[in-house]
Amino acid sequence: MSEQFKLHPQLANDCFVMADFPLSRLLLCNDSAYPWFILVPKVDGIQDIYQLDWQQQQQLLNESSMLSEVLMQEFQGDKMNVAALGNVVSQLHLHHIVRYEKDACWPKPIWGQQALTPYTDSELEVIKSRIIPKLSAILLSDN
Repeated sequence: MSEQFKLHPQLANDCFVMADFPLSRLLLCNDSAYPWFILVPKVDGIQDIYQLDWQQQQQLLNESSMLSEVLMQEFQGDKMNVAALGNVVSQLHLHHIVRYEKDACWPKPIWGQQALTPYTDSELEVIKSRIIPKLSAILLSDN
């Protein structure tokens, strides 16, 4: 991990920082229509998962799996979408989106389907209070 890690400006603009895991920074996309979280490995110059070293790949998979499990338990979705596209923002980041068969975009991807619905301050606090305590296993891991 880099001491000089810098979050891509687009991610910084579109998301709230929720926590730091051993490898990744956890973000919440500012769209209250979906439980939409993003993991960004704190490794400079990486665009794709294969560019991480073996231990970093394993750590990213562990963090992603734990996050996915917590989100599905907490939000009781029908499907967990995990994607690392990077076509707009080249910095490696993994989207974790809880989907519901009754959501507005189902079964299509959510990108470009509807305008973002920003969180209110109170909604943001509720999300933090629901998720952060459940991620304690990751947050308490060795850095």
